[in-house]
Amino acid sequence: MSINKNNFTYRTASLSDKEQLKSLGIISYGQFYNVLTPENSKILNDNLNNDDKLTELINLSTCYICEDQDVIVGMAHIIPNGNPSDIFKTEWSYIRMVGVNPKYQGQGIAKSLTQMCIDKAKQTKEKTIALHTSEFMCAARHIYESLGFKILQEIDPRLGKKYWLYTLDLS
Repeated sequence: MSINKNNFTYRTASLSDKEQLKSLGIISYGQFYNVLTPENSKILNDNLNNDDKLTELINLSTCYICEDQDVIVGMAHIIPNGNPSDIFKTEWSYIRMVGVNPKYQGQGIAKSLTQMCIDKAKQTKEKTIALHTSEFMCAARHIYESLGFKILQEIDPRLGKKYWLYTLDLS
């Protein structure tokens, strides 16, 4: 199923989109290299270029994408409960890797993709949806808060920066 909105197409991604998703991750998160130390920029870059991690994320999640004429310009992954991590509880679903090509930012793409993740969580009867974000991702924090996410707690720093764990109660 695909939805057209503002001349963009929104749809669910598959493994065949992996290379474009990888490129988008590098483009969208690469804009933050300048606020990180060289060592932490390298860690971020290595993670963004890790094919095994990306394949695992695609297989574990429902990935929603936004396309402009068959080019992926936005993405967001929703992972169902039962997949805990070092910060996400077993009973939570959670959102990962919301990214938009900087050339397309400010057009509501990240908000639309995040809302699609929330809608999926509601459809699958999730009770809580979580995500984490950083002090240098101001636009993302604004979007999440506007959609009802609340800061649950500050978590251990990542990439040398402050991070917060957000949750949205769906019950």
